[in-house]
Amino acid sequence: MTTESIILTGVGMYLAAMLAIGAFVSGKSKTTEDFIVAGRSMPLWLSTATVTATWFGGGMMLGAAGAAYEGGLLGVIADPFGATLCLLLVGFFFARLFRRLKLLTFIDFVDNRFGKVAATVTACITLISNIGWTGGMLVAFGIIFQTLTGTPMEIGIVAGAIVIFVYTAVGGMWAVALTDFFQMTIIGVGLIMLFVVVLIDVGGWSAITAQLPEHTFRMVPLEHSADRWMGYIRAWVIFGLADVSSQTLLQRAMAAKSERVAQNAFYLGGLGYLMLGMIPVSLGIIASVTMPGLADPESLIPALAIDHLHPIAVAVFVGAMLAALMSTSDSALLSAAAVITSNLLPLVRRAPSDRLRLNVARFSIPVCGTIAIIVALNVRAVYELILDANILVLACVVVPFIVGVWWRRANRTGALAAMAAGLLAWLMTGFFAPELPGDLIGLLASFVVMMTVTPLTQKSDPPRPLLDGDGNEVEFKDRLGILTGSGRA
Repeated sequence: MTTESIILTGVGMYLAAMLAIGAFVSGKSKTTEDFIVAGRSMPLWLSTATVTATWFGGGMMLGAAGAAYEGGLLGVIADPFGATLCLLLVGFFFARLFRRLKLLTFIDFVDNRFGKVAATVTACITLISNIGWTGGMLVAFGIIFQTLTGTPMEIGIVAGAIVIFVYTAVGGMWAVALTDFFQMTIIGVGLIMLFVVVLIDVGGWSAITAQLPEHTFRMVPLEHSADRWMGYIRAWVIFGLADVSSQTLLQRAMAAKSERVAQNAFYLGGLGYLMLGMIPVSLGIIASVTMPGLADPESLIPALAIDHLHPIAVAVFVGAMLAALMSTSDSALLSAAAVITSNLLPLVRRAPSDRLRLNVARFSIPVCGTIAIIVALNVRAVYELILDANILVLACVVVPFIVGVWWRRANRTGALAAMAAGLLAWLMTGFFAPELPGDLIGLLASFVVMMTVTPLTQKSDPPRPLLDGDGNEVEFKDRLGILTGSGRA
């Protein structure tokens, strides 16, 4: 058999296994709550796997490796460092509360605190973000197919998308979580195998470091200009702060078996993500020495696999790359389905039945995925597309979300004013000063406006209480994810 045939056979077996897992757990998703948050019963091992796998996608396997190839550690501040920071922040500040609230989406929280308008705006921005994330993963899927088998990128994008649609729509969160566990196992094996082989072949890490530029491992800007530092801060917050309001992550906190399981899953997931994430980063740095002048640095991981591994090992590693891409894509699509079902469907159908909500959730997955395919076919840059997916989240959503969680006095007027200010600042920056990070400026504008407007409108717009999914008021206490705290089990 040729190398291409071995790879295609291995890929076919892997995709069949994903479909089998989806079919196996399909009977568990009998209600909307089962489908979206796995009946709120996921144990620690499964919660940790799905948190890690959800974050470990094409942005890491291809995008971050390419960014490290071109810019060293300073090129990958956003991912893995900012992304790891995000997981730890969610575990410490948000996981316990959102498990306690018994909601289906974090937008339900926005609705309770700030009303329908704020919730609808947040829902639309979240949908855009999730479709962008999925598009980025599908681009990576196509790159892998094209690099390793010569298959046109378009075929890889569409084929990967169809498999993801099927098992996610059939099994919901249970299918996503179980495939994530399977996928993380393959990712770990594949990455460690490639790293060890490459390191041996190049003569060890010391042989590489001796040839690297002086500032390869520098993690702060060399030039101390305002625009450099703004870009640097933006790299930290585009994942590290923006994604604390990610439906994809908070959905996993809501699906955990308990508050303690929720917080610990994010701590373990964050540490696991950073350790695994440094492998593609290191491979990118190695390739900058051994493979100089690559036209497309985002394809270096598949290229390293071809150059250093036996065809059968290449097939295993391709499975690892596909696992990384699918684990993020399925989560983003399930997140989009949750938002449509819980937050947009009631706008057109008052008090929908659970059966209708479940059917809409399943139908939403291929619809949103098809839009993601169109995005992927038109924007063929993995890292860029993933970062851009978070622009509106950072500019408009993050401040009202965080302030709403942690400040009792946060009200609807302040939240709406903050969203409008963030959006306007982002638009004006793009028009008048496109060289500056508009989403970061939008974030600052959003914060200033919310902290100014909220105290001035307390009498005209009293803050709403914090309500759980049953409509009961929840107290603002015991929310920090402290490992030694008494807390709730």
